[in-house]
Amino acid sequence: MGIGSVKRPERVAVIGVGILGACVGWNLSRQGAQVVFIDAGRPGEGVTNWSFSWVNASNKTVRKSYFDLNVAGMAAHRELAGVIGPESWWYPSGHLRWTDDPAAQAKLLKSAELLDSWGCRVEAYTGAEVRRHLEPALTVPGEVPVVFYPDEAWVHGRHLVGRLVGEAVASGAELRSGTAVSDIGTGADGSIRTVALADGSRLDVDIVVNAAGPRASRVAGLIARHLPMRREPGVITRIGCAQVPVHRVMHAPHVEIRPDGDASVVLHSREIDALIDTGEEPAQLARLLHESARNVVPELGNSRIAQTRVAFRPIPADGFPSVGAVPSVPGYYEAVSHSGITLGPVIGRMLASEILSGRSDEMLADFRPERFVS
Repeated sequence: MGIGSVKRPERVAVIGVGILGACVGWNLSRQGAQVVFIDAGRPGEGVTNWSFSWVNASNKTVRKSYFDLNVAGMAAHRELAGVIGPESWWYPSGHLRWTDDPAAQAKLLKSAELLDSWGCRVEAYTGAEVRRHLEPALTVPGEVPVVFYPDEAWVHGRHLVGRLVGEAVASGAELRSGTAVSDIGTGADGSIRTVALADGSRLDVDIVVNAAGPRASRVAGLIARHLPMRREPGVITRIGCAQVPVHRVMHAPHVEIRPDGDASVVLHSREIDALIDTGEEPAQLARLLHESARNVVPELGNSRIAQTRVAFRPIPADGFPSVGAVPSVPGYYEAVSHSGITLGPVIGRMLASEILSGRSDEMLADFRPERFVS
């Protein structure tokens, strides 16, 4: 190859530096692309920091291809922990689920059977066994069936984003935080040429990755693309504790609970989310979450509510990810998905590969952006 024919590295603007943007940018940077991370706030501090951050496939049975993608996501996390080290972000302690409603119980056990038939590791316990061997602080009744998914995990999203962006920047990537994208410019052929920022600067780029989470629809609008999104707010509360009384993610009756490091527990509930639009104050939603959690883990009665946030989930209209190129705008790609925590590392790897090689992974076939036509 003559010296004049060496292709210069692609210059990629990654818009949105949550878990998906960080994973895409880190993968691109490792493979020689010139990456500019752009975030209106600070990396990892948006919806990534305010999600339940549970790495799973057990909740993804609605479509087999989506389940398979999430299983690949779990495997990609384990691989990533091997590459960058698991410290401060990776907690593969499994996931417990039980319910106090007989109809929901039947559904839970049926779902566990299906997952087992799909090759997912599932273990069945009674409440008494769980208290004896796994979570002594729980009040779960002794005879209640509890399902345990040992391969699931939780992730400290902000720490992981910080690690990935830090590594990319150390190897030459650029970070523009605290400034939003105000415009995306295209050439005469319709391909991506520039990104303009709210601080007045303009970047020459070949490629844009829209990983803007809840703002992804607005970013898509800058190239006159219609990306329909659901409006789905969720409330997350962090509880400060002197000692964290639980060891893993759990879906208990009416509340979801997980550890969040050495002095904090995270709470979420779909039932409480349903109250957001009734106008309840976040502080009241937090009190309701705390009360539900105390019923399951009485020790949390001594804890205090530290932080609460209502965040909008980045969910495309049909509930599935939108990942890959938009053929009508050469150089424009999307990485927009719910379950970004589970899917970040696998989507990051697959999309970086697609951007640099032009070939899309078969596993993403059901999740291509062109299914949403303008």
